[in-house]
Amino acid sequence: MTTDAGPHDPPPPIRVLLAEDQVLIRDSLKVLIDATPGLATVGEAGTGAEAVLLARRQRPDVVLMDVRMPDMDGIEATRRICADPDSAGIRVLILTTFDQDEYVYASLRAGASGFLVKSATATELLAAIRVIASGEALLAPTVTRRLIAEFLRGPHPAPVLRDLSDITQREREVLTLVGKGMSNSEIAEHLHLTVGTVKTHISRLLAKLRARDRAQLVVAAYEGGLITLPEGRR
Repeated sequence: MTTDAGPHDPPPPIRVLLAEDQVLIRDSLKVLIDATPGLATVGEAGTGAEAVLLARRQRPDVVLMDVRMPDMDGIEATRRICADPDSAGIRVLILTTFDQDEYVYASLRAGASGFLVKSATATELLAAIRVIASGEALLAPTVTRRLIAEFLRGPHPAPVLRDLSDITQREREVLTLVGKGMSNSEIAEHLHLTVGTVKTHISRLLAKLRARDRAQLVVAAYEGGLITLPEGRR
């Protein structure tokens, strides 16, 4: 990526790696992304193993990762990309279909920074890529709520026990609401705080729980028992 751009030059494009085994979908995504100012594809992978290899080689800003792929699924590919120091900083946006894929929890634990349903519009896809690339909180609150709702309704693994003893009572309240998919403004209104104070609590939670982003806070809320499953699903 060039670093000698002048003050009035446009910023370098967001570099996207496509990991999707269906060629028609992959080609369509490539055409859409390459036709969008500020975005550019830097590689295409048809398997999870190819995605890991190309992520290390191309160092994209965002990997658009399908879950179901041959050779290595998207969850394992995500785990390897996020765990590799050589690909640190690469953010993974998972493509999922809620009525088919039962991998929400595993994907979050693997390090995914966001989810996108395959029924999303082109506008939603492009917006999601930009949000992920900016390092922000991965998911629109409405998507988070839908994700959690579908996860709680579907088959799920037993949670890994998470020790939350180092966080304060107020941080616990904020974490619970993050886990429920509330936005910062919604949390502020619910707890009668300012949005700035909520952001401070979230920053402290990220540091204390060693979470890379808001998705990992959702994991922590679930593992810490702050999000409870409906009766009969425990």
